[in-house]
Amino acid sequence: MLATPLQSSRRLASSLLATLGMAATVGGALAFQYIGGYIPCALCLMQRDPYYYGIPVGIAATLSALLRGPQWLTRGLLAIVGIMMLVGAGIAVYHAGVEWHFWEGPATCATTATGVSSNVGDLLGDLDSKHGPSCTDAALRVLGLSFAGWNVIASLILAAIALRGAAKA
Repeated sequence: MLATPLQSSRRLASSLLATLGMAATVGGALAFQYIGGYIPCALCLMQRDPYYYGIPVGIAATLSALLRGPQWLTRGLLAIVGIMMLVGAGIAVYHAGVEWHFWEGPATCATTATGVSSNVGDLLGDLDSKHGPSCTDAALRVLGLSFAGWNVIASLILAAIALRGAAKA
């Protein structure tokens, strides 16, 4: 079935907006990590996985829409992006619930502490100044929400964009 120009532009807009939104969200998380110095916990890193997998799928959906590929292909790719973002929202809800102590978190929340010196002379100073991340304590809250809370909102918005594009394409 051939798509009308309006359907093609909707598919392109949905896939492009979802892909750019995913890239901006994970880019922001990486900026907080590498520029802001916030060491992510294990759950924080797990929340990034749907974005890492979703961005290439979103790029494929964008290319399919741009090149006027089969309608079923673009719709399917957008649906996959939407599902990935719903999974991401679920992980973020779990993490936010752990931070608010609504339920127990993982038994271990260990990650590697980047930025710790390998120089023995600096190591003692680093041990005093660097603190490992915690899955149960939010590193930062903005307007009452932690990074996990904001990720719930971002993931749901991106899921809605992708799923609406899949349904309307």
